[in-house]
Amino acid sequence: MNTAPCQIPGQMRAAPQDSLLDLYVALRARTLDLVAPLSPEDMVVQSMPDASPAKWHLAHTTWFFETFLLNGQPHYRPFDPDYAFLFNSYYEALGPRQPRAQRGLLTRPPLDAIIAYRRHVDTHMQALLATDIDESTIDLLRLGLAHEEQHQELLLMDILHLFGQSPLRPAAAPDWPGDDGGRAGRFQLRPGGLVDIGHSGCGFAFDNETPRHKVWLQPFEISDRLVTNGDWLAFMADGGYARADLWLSDGWAHVQANGWQAPAYWHATSEGWREMTLRGSVPVAPDTPVTHVSFYEADAFARWSGARLPTEAEWEAAASDGALEQVDTVAWQWTASAYLPYPGFVPGSGAVGEYNGKFMSGQMVLRGGCAFTPAGHVRTSYRNFFRPEQRWMRSGVRLVRDLHAGVAATDRDDATFAADVVAGLSARQKSLSPKYFYDATGSELFEAICRTPEYYPTRTESALLADIAVELTATIPADAVLVEFGSGASDKTRRLLDAAPQITAYVPIDISDDALRQATLRLNRDYPDLAVTPVVGDFTTVVDLPHALRDRPLVGFFPGSTIGNFSVPEARQLLRNMRAMLGTDARLIIGADMVKDEATLVAAYNDAAGVTAEFNKNVLRRINTELGGTFDLNAFDHLAIWNAEYARMEMHLVSRVDQIVHAAGHTFAFKAGERLHTENSHKFTPQSFGALAAEAGFTIERVWVSAAPEFAVFSLKACLKA
Repeated sequence: MNTAPCQIPGQMRAAPQDSLLDLYVALRARTLDLVAPLSPEDMVVQSMPDASPAKWHLAHTTWFFETFLLNGQPHYRPFDPDYAFLFNSYYEALGPRQPRAQRGLLTRPPLDAIIAYRRHVDTHMQALLATDIDESTIDLLRLGLAHEEQHQELLLMDILHLFGQSPLRPAAAPDWPGDDGGRAGRFQLRPGGLVDIGHSGCGFAFDNETPRHKVWLQPFEISDRLVTNGDWLAFMADGGYARADLWLSDGWAHVQANGWQAPAYWHATSEGWREMTLRGSVPVAPDTPVTHVSFYEADAFARWSGARLPTEAEWEAAASDGALEQVDTVAWQWTASAYLPYPGFVPGSGAVGEYNGKFMSGQMVLRGGCAFTPAGHVRTSYRNFFRPEQRWMRSGVRLVRDLHAGVAATDRDDATFAADVVAGLSARQKSLSPKYFYDATGSELFEAICRTPEYYPTRTESALLADIAVELTATIPADAVLVEFGSGASDKTRRLLDAAPQITAYVPIDISDDALRQATLRLNRDYPDLAVTPVVGDFTTVVDLPHALRDRPLVGFFPGSTIGNFSVPEARQLLRNMRAMLGTDARLIIGADMVKDEATLVAAYNDAAGVTAEFNKNVLRRINTELGGTFDLNAFDHLAIWNAEYARMEMHLVSRVDQIVHAAGHTFAFKAGERLHTENSHKFTPQSFGALAAEAGFTIERVWVSAAPEFAVFSLKACLKA
C-alpha cells in the first residue's frame, strides 16, 4: 500500500494525530449505524458462500485492528483467543480459520459478545491513538480504516442479498435514497496516446494501484453515463439472454446453468419488472442505471449495442480528465481488463501482503464506486475486482466504442438531419441550416476558404488575437476551463492557450467528430499539460459539459464571426444558451465581423478559385451520401449577395433548370432560377452587437477592432440579472 501522508481513506484529507482518532471513532460508529435496523436473526444468516453474516463483518473488522495494531502492544490482552480462528478471513500467514462458506454456522459467540468485543478493541485503539504512534503504525491504521470502509460496502451488499432471498422482500433501509435518473449517455471522444495510469503517490492507496506507469491508448469514445434499465429492457426484449452469439462461452454456460433472464435482483410481476433494493421491492425505473449484472452480462450487452467494455486504462484516463459522470455514486463499472499486477508490482511484506496480490487470478477489474461505497473511499486509480460470473455486488455498465482509421465511430443523427432536410426543402423559401456544411469534407473546405486571398475574416481575426492576447486573457482566473463552441481545427484557440497558462482544461464542442479527433490529437501533442475533453454535439443547443469541470471557472470562446450565421432571434437564444452552460459568472470571448463596403464582402464569399462554391455545394453532397439524395451538383450555381436591409451576406444555391430531386425518401421540385438559401453571415457595428449581447444577458467588458477590413473581438461578462 502507498501511504504518503497527504490523504487517507474516506473523508480523511489530513493526518494529524487527533484527526485520526476522530476518524476512527466516526468510522466505527457508522458501521454500527448500518446494522442498527437489523434483528439478531438477520445478523447471523449467511445467504450464500460469497456473502458473510452481518455479525461476522462486525467481528472481522474488529479482529483486523486487534491483530495488526493491538497485538504486540505492551499490556494488551486479546479479548478472546478463539476469535483469531473465528474471524480471520483469508490470511494464511496468521494461521487456520473458520471456512468461509461456514461463517453462517457461528451462532456463538452471540451478538452481545461481538458488540462487547468491538467496545474492548475500540477502547484500546483510542488509547493507542492518543499516544505518539510511529509512522508504520499510522500506515497500518490507514489500511485498517480503508478495510472497514470496504466492509461497510460489503455489509450492505450482503444484507441486500440476504433480504432478496426472502419471499417477503423486506426493506433493510426504507429511507435509502434511490438512484437518480436523467438523460441517456453520450459518447465522448478521447484522443488516446501515451497516458499515465496508477496511483500518483500522494495519499493512501492499496498496493495493487501501484506502480504508476505509462500505457498507450488508441483513440476511443466512451459514454459519459451508465447503461440504463431502459437500455437493458430493450436488450432483453431482443432476446439478449437467449442469443448465444452475444455471449462468451463461459458466460453462455452460466446463462444456461443458472437460468439468467434479467439482472440479479429483478423479478417479474403481473404489473411488470420490479427489482429488490435496500428499500424493498420497487418498480424498475427505465431511466436509472442498471445494476447487479455480471461481467458476462455486461460484455454481452456491449456486443449487442455495437460497443465494448472499456479497458481499465481507458476508464481511468477518461475519469481523470473529467469526461465521465456517474463515476462513483451509482454502480461499479466492469472493465475488459483482467485483474493482474501492474508492471513492477511488489506486494507488501508480511500478512498484509496477502491483501490484494494473492487474488490476481481469474478475476476482472471494476472501476469507480457505487451507492454503497463510503463517501471519499475511492480514487480514479482504485481497482476493485470480482469473478466474472458474480453479480450480487452493485455492478453496472459503461460502454466504449473504437475509432477506426479514417472513419468516425459516432453515428450521425440521421433522423435529425433527414427531418431538417425535408422541412427545409418543403418550405416555400427552400433553406438548410449552415451547420450541415461541416462534415469532414466540409471542415476541410472551410479551412481552404480561410486560406483564399479574398476571405479576410480568419487572417484578420487571427492577427487581432495575436496582438491583444495578453490583454484579452489577463482577467481569466487561475485553473480556468476554456469552452469553445464550434471548435473545428482549434487553430485560433492556440492564441489564448499560449497567452494564458492559467487555462488548465479545454472543452472543444463541435458537430464533426472527425474534426474534433484530429484537433484533440494535435493539442495533446503540443500542450501535454492541458486536459482536453472534446464533446461531440450541436453547440447551438445547451450541451452538457463534463461534470467534473463545472465547478471551475468557465470561459467561453466563440471566434470566427459564426454568430453572424444566425438570425437575430437565433443569435440571441444562442448567447443565452452559452450563458446557461457557462454559469452565473460566465465570461465569453467572441469574434464578430463588422459592416464594411459591399465589394469586399461579396468577394470574401465568392472567391475566384471557387472554393466557397464547393463548400456551399457540399451540403448537397452530404444529402446524396447520407440520405440517399439524387442532387446533380452541376445543376446548381453558387450565389453570394449582400443584403443591406438585414446587414448580412447571404449564400444560395440556384437551380439552373427545372428539376426533380429525391432525398430522405421524399421528392422535391426546383424551378429554374429557384434559390436554396444555405447561409447568412450578419455583420455588426459595436453598437448593434452590444444591443444583441445585452438582450442575451451579457455586458461588453471590452472590445478590440482591427484596422480595415474591420473585425472585432468582444469580451463579454454575464449580467447579474438576465
